[in-house]
Amino acid sequence: MNTNIILKENIDGLGIIGDVVSVKAGYARNYLIPKGLASSANERNVKELDHQKRQLARKLEKVTKDAEGVKARIEKVSCAFTQRASEEGKLFGSVTSMDLEAKLKDAGVEIDRKKIQLSEPIKSLGEHIVPVKLDAGVVAELKVVVSPEEEA
Repeated sequence: MNTNIILKENIDGLGIIGDVVSVKAGYARNYLIPKGLASSANERNVKELDHQKRQLARKLEKVTKDAEGVKARIEKVSCAFTQRASEEGKLFGSVTSMDLEAKLKDAGVEIDRKKIQLSEPIKSLGEHIVPVKLDAGVVAELKVVVSPEEEA
């Protein structure tokens, strides 16, 4: 005889958190429920699970909306830097994520520099696109322009 349960943990071969699955009654009663890996899929628990899923969906929707707003503000900003450079266009210094964070802060966008996906510092002149990872999987593209410093 099988019993329906709600998984509280990911279990290989059975399902992921929140799944309602049917297992042998002894497996549920003697292993899954006592170890806290699952709960009985009675009417109350199923309603509670649905309620939690709706709450998480609303929270995700709000976070995504907020991230889209930040993305729009980031993509309006163009970070311009002037650096000393060689004749071949190589910078004597570099533009790092800390510099980008400071430019964004000056433009009124507070962002943690760990979210700026700069694999290595920018060491050449020209226009560069730097991805910025935001919450809920939203990625903004930051435009960075590095121009040569005029020599006196």
